[in-house]
Amino acid sequence: MTVAGTDAFVDELRAHSRRYHDQHPFHARMNSGQLGARQIRGWVINRYYYQVAIPRKDAAILSNCPDREVRRRWIRRITDHDGTAPGEGGIEAWLRLAESVGLDRREVEQERQVLPAVRFAVDAYVEFARSKPWVEAVASSLTELFAPDLMARRLAAFERHYPWIDGAGLAYFRERLDRAPRDAEHALELVVDRCRTAEQQDRALAALSFKCDVLWSVLDAIDRAHPD
Repeated sequence: MTVAGTDAFVDELRAHSRRYHDQHPFHARMNSGQLGARQIRGWVINRYYYQVAIPRKDAAILSNCPDREVRRRWIRRITDHDGTAPGEGGIEAWLRLAESVGLDRREVEQERQVLPAVRFAVDAYVEFARSKPWVEAVASSLTELFAPDLMARRLAAFERHYPWIDGAGLAYFRERLDRAPRDAEHALELVVDRCRTAEQQDRALAALSFKCDVLWSVLDAIDRAHPD
């Protein structure tokens, strides 16, 4: 049972950093320069499936949220990823990364190389956002608390260890250095404000744990499919 005090609750949320996917062996090898081009491409093409799911996840949260003020702020996440015009947004930035690592954009968009386990995990995350109370779905997004550190390490690792990747293709990571803290701050504010009882807090923690499992499962699948 969770202690209902705000500080203790936030500490428990932040403690999930120990379960974040930056701890996965695949990420450790990525950051130390041990991955080959085939592994990097396998990660990029499978991670694309997660990227295109993010706006659908956020749209599901909006559809369940009755609070207009929350919707006004949360909708920025969709435009961040989809953009407001062709050639803009996080999904486009990811496609430029795909091109920078030697993948064909149309092949990535067709999703034919997405691993079944990756598809299953990501689809489960979108369904979670559709079917659970919106505050729990917001809590699941709190992996963004840990994302800025991951993005900074990933960007440094790519620039140092993978010089064959065009630096212009790393724009997605640079953009998330600013946007992830903004998004995480808003989500944490909502979860702390709306989860006042021990039961509500336990559900929020379970949602965040589920999201950590989703991200870990994605890397498990990629790691098995691309061992070298």
